[in-house]
Amino acid sequence: MQHHPWQDATLPARDRAADLLARLTLEEKLAQLVAVWPGSDAGGDEGSDGESPGDTEGAADANVAPMQDVINASTPHPDTVTVNGLGQFTRPFGTAPVEPDVRARQLADDQRRIVALSRFGIPAVVHEECLTGFTAWRATVFPTPLAWGASFDPGLVEEAARLIGVSMRRVGVHQGLSPVLDVIRDPRWGRTEESIGEDPYLVATIGTGYVRGLESAGVVATLKHFAGHAASRGARNHAPVPIGPREMADIVLPPFEMALREGGARSVMAAYHDLDGMPASADPSLLTGLLRDRWGFTGTVVSDYFSVSFLELTHGVAGSPAEAAGAALAAGIDVELPAQRCYGEPLLKAVRSGEVPEELVDRSVLRVLTQKAELGLLDTDWDPTPAALADGDTTIDLDPPHMRALARRMAEESVVLLANRDGALPLAADGRIAVVGPLADAVAPMLGCYTFPRHVGVQHPELPLGVEIPTLLEALREELPGAAVEHVAGPADAAGADVCVVVAGDRSGLFGRGTSGEGCDALDLELPDGQGELIDAALATGVPVVLVLLTGRPYALGRWAGRLAACVQAFFPGEEGGPAVAGVLAGRVNPSGRLPIGVPRHPGGQPAPYLAPPLGQHGGASNLDPTPLFPFGHGLSYTTFAWHGADGGHPDVPTDGGADVTVTVTNTGDRAGTEVVQLYLHDPVARTARPVDRLIGYARVPLAAGESAEVTFGFHADLTAYTLAPGERVVDPGAVELRFAAAVGDVRHTVPLTLTGPARTVGEDRRLRPEVTVRRTGEAAAA
Repeated sequence: MQHHPWQDATLPARDRAADLLARLTLEEKLAQLVAVWPGSDAGGDEGSDGESPGDTEGAADANVAPMQDVINASTPHPDTVTVNGLGQFTRPFGTAPVEPDVRARQLADDQRRIVALSRFGIPAVVHEECLTGFTAWRATVFPTPLAWGASFDPGLVEEAARLIGVSMRRVGVHQGLSPVLDVIRDPRWGRTEESIGEDPYLVATIGTGYVRGLESAGVVATLKHFAGHAASRGARNHAPVPIGPREMADIVLPPFEMALREGGARSVMAAYHDLDGMPASADPSLLTGLLRDRWGFTGTVVSDYFSVSFLELTHGVAGSPAEAAGAALAAGIDVELPAQRCYGEPLLKAVRSGEVPEELVDRSVLRVLTQKAELGLLDTDWDPTPAALADGDTTIDLDPPHMRALARRMAEESVVLLANRDGALPLAADGRIAVVGPLADAVAPMLGCYTFPRHVGVQHPELPLGVEIPTLLEALREELPGAAVEHVAGPADAAGADVCVVVAGDRSGLFGRGTSGEGCDALDLELPDGQGELIDAALATGVPVVLVLLTGRPYALGRWAGRLAACVQAFFPGEEGGPAVAGVLAGRVNPSGRLPIGVPRHPGGQPAPYLAPPLGQHGGASNLDPTPLFPFGHGLSYTTFAWHGADGGHPDVPTDGGADVTVTVTNTGDRAGTEVVQLYLHDPVARTARPVDRLIGYARVPLAAGESAEVTFGFHADLTAYTLAPGERVVDPGAVELRFAAAVGDVRHTVPLTLTGPARTVGEDRRLRPEVTVRRTGEAAAA
């Protein structure tokens, strides 16, 4: 029976939330803005191993002592917190290895206790990490986001995110802390593996696909890290960011804008860093002025783990937990994660003393309750029993065959063939293959730092991985049963082989415990652990060398340019990564991945991302050449493609108009393959220094042997917009050039256009992408 408006599911969510808000005491309001973390010291639960907070989203490599202060200020047991209610429940599946069905039942019991203990019986929002799949024991491990970018396939990423979301929601999870929309500015940054690429359009479209998939499953997507976290000085984790307003507006922010406008993300995570001295977690111009006032965002803003405390402990912009809470709340952070330290008793006292206006508390609580109403948590018939158990399942399978199949497809689409001299690949089905390198028969190089085995499982070496993960060596033997595949101790032992496959790469970890991952930043882009010497020794044998890279970032390969028989790149490709890479080596899979970030030639003098103006390109003013060995968008195939018939219609386009530009692609080889058609904008004259080339569209085009397709991009002048001054984005008249290319600099056809009419100022309603259509036109002979 419905007694109050907040219980009436027919009313708008915000109206229900407002009615409930008016009934809450201050203590009950503040309880909605905090979380508890069972199983970790930060949640105060008994039996914690005390290491979870140090291995999660919050600890910074240079902040061990402040981090320990946060852990020592742990909150009471969840039962004592929930007397007044509870906002969020932190990572019940992702903190320790527990059988999924057991944890689902425990979570349902926890929710019943939360409801029973508090006056209004409001359940908690449950959040988990889901960067490479649901970060839970026995859950499918998908490729890392850098591999998503390499696929150039937002539709596939959307489908993967939908399945991930369904698996989470079925066990009682409401919010996922993904995707990462940081645009990579320096690949030495350890979190490169968590990011999608170096281009804002690629990050935006792939990330928006992920958001759509997660949200379609009823799980709140959380965009992170807002904003500019990847642009830190020296590529150091949790470090100051020195960028200017144009880089912020034109490089950093577009992925977040698209994911909100087109993806419908309902949460944003405030970042750790400071921008020009202002910590993001205390910046009202970012979290309120831009995000809410300009972009119209109505969801919740959550803190990065411990970032509210860091305002006091690392940034020094607050002198106490109460001051940190006041600054974060005023800026626009609604929920303190992962556990209460500042938004609890310190904020309560600050509000009662008048230091912090209660209106700020009400503002955030209204947002939290509105989202709970949207999730059905305020409905009178809400049941804590998760769907997976309500369906009568006695065990819960988080790694079912259909999810493994999708993980395999994503891995296969993300493998990039960098080089292939004289047809060294595919490998001969009956050849003698020497496989070299300790990573060849290891699981670690398949897994990013936010996979459960590398994030939590390393603390429990006595337990199995929880999912089957074939190594590359195992998969290659399975793929080539007629070949003699031998894992040799060293390159000298490969002397009698037909080919030597050297497997090199990373082992992900956290805060210095890996060669890639959060807090595992690199001094340079030399392959770690002396693996370069291993490649040198293999080449010295005279046997053709195929280099396979399983990494979390690109590494400098110029030392071996032109000497390798072939080179294959995969970015932590997940539980099915071994079979995917082996499939490419054997030829079962025709590679279609493209680089989401350029591969440098030299390990030092870090190359700028490709989005550089002429002054940032190679020139006579410096002896250093930043040109990458393999550029953004590069990737080879086992078939060949011809591009022809480029057309842009009328060459004059109004500054508020558009034109269709087309190109025809034909598979001229003897096997099916996929070409990735990329459309770049070249703006030769602007009022600020502009990138020489900027990606504005792309299309994956699968073609049978001999088949052709016409690819059309609905170009609009809005796509030429750039930031002239802070808050002012313009479209200028004048000549521009659209470039059909297979990679940056690999231009196949150009379409010159002239934008006519007055200059325009554009806002948040501008077009963010072209309409893309692919129309098959028949056999090659008819093209």
